[in-house]
Amino acid sequence: MAKTALRERPAYRCAECGWHAAKWVGRCGECQAWGTVEDTAAPVVRTTSAGPVSAAAQPIGSVDMATSQTRPSGVGELDRVLGGGLVPGAVVLLAGEPGVGKSTLLLDVAARFCAGGKALYVTGEESAAQVRLRAERIGAVRDGLYLAAETDLAAVLGHVDEVCPDLLVVDSVQTIASAQVDGAPGNVSQVREVAAALIRVAKERGIAVVLVGHVTKDGSIAGPRVLEHIVDVVLHFEGDRQSRLRMVRGVKNRYGPSDEVGCFELSEAGIVGLPDPSGLFLSRRDEAVPGTCVTVTVEGRRPLVAELQALVAMSPLANPRRTTSGLESSRVAMVLAVLERRADVRLHDRDIYAATVGGVRLVEPATDLALALTVASAAKDHALAPGLIAIGEVGLAGEIRPVTGVASRLAEAARLGFTTALVPPDPGAVPEGMTVVEVGDIRRALHVAWRAADVIPLTRRS
Repeated sequence: MAKTALRERPAYRCAECGWHAAKWVGRCGECQAWGTVEDTAAPVVRTTSAGPVSAAAQPIGSVDMATSQTRPSGVGELDRVLGGGLVPGAVVLLAGEPGVGKSTLLLDVAARFCAGGKALYVTGEESAAQVRLRAERIGAVRDGLYLAAETDLAAVLGHVDEVCPDLLVVDSVQTIASAQVDGAPGNVSQVREVAAALIRVAKERGIAVVLVGHVTKDGSIAGPRVLEHIVDVVLHFEGDRQSRLRMVRGVKNRYGPSDEVGCFELSEAGIVGLPDPSGLFLSRRDEAVPGTCVTVTVEGRRPLVAELQALVAMSPLANPRRTTSGLESSRVAMVLAVLERRADVRLHDRDIYAATVGGVRLVEPATDLALALTVASAAKDHALAPGLIAIGEVGLAGEIRPVTGVASRLAEAARLGFTTALVPPDPGAVPEGMTVVEVGDIRRALHVAWRAADVIPLTRRS
């Protein structure tokens, strides 16, 4: 039996004169001595006895898994992130910045999900008429989709009792409040109570629940951190407002991979999944242009082909500009220093602008080599060989370090028609018809990239 030490009432006594006090003070009120008041209350030990159990323990091999089978949501990219679909009784928390498209995506999911059951969409931020207008625009009006505009937790639970849905969407958890808890909607106590009540209903009735969560200005989920611990799945909806690309990234998943990414395209008709999004990150041109290079990054388990662009110009300023878009400025600064020190590329007196195509954000070290080739190509005003991709991490000594998943990256590049690749030593399996050149340092990589047409035999691996 568990034992817990509790205190009945705090008592404090001066060790010099025996003076008593109800709370601790630094100086005795009787003898005026400092640091002599001590806590003398004796702890009372209470025990917790065993109580009735809700269900008898059973061998793990005899547990029925039929109730935890995934059910497709109807949106393939979301199912990829969830690990196959929504699990009955699972609670999913979807967080994202305002205006990124969370409500539009979940309204589409609810409409597709109700093809084989009922779905209840509860909105606390809009009226029912506003949600209906959006549903008309994206074609999400279905007979099995029920809509309610409520901000009271008791009313939401009443709708659940009346509709008995298979899927419940709450938009958002910060707008729902309970009359049994003091405080305004969105504070820590209210969010904890609302989430606990919805999770309890989901587990008892086997309802898949999706909660929309707000984020703070630094990108973290608003509310208590315990909210992320008690839910089963945590997803982040990411995207730039100036770009049509949206990504759903899995952060926590008890039923599938926690590092998967789903890609979507935002259009006038709603949000559409992109099973093959690599085309968004490549520019279309007839001739090779200096200052461009293609790489393959891995988002979750998915390889994506992306293009980097750079512009280098003489600077009239004492401190030249370093402007980036879609890249980490600290990583770019490190690659520039390596280029100037290890490859003799003059950059200290020039303005440098580096960006990605399509609004994709590249933070993986495997894109360092492509970034270095892009900046060097722009500085030398020399276009790289057509059909060339570069994969590898650049070290401070100028060496090209190995990265994970080179084989899958090369396979994706070969599928899109790229014929030549610069990779770190020992890349593994090479796709048929692709020429792979192993480069050990940045100088060797630049030498091969400048003269690829003459150096690389296009019929075999170098």
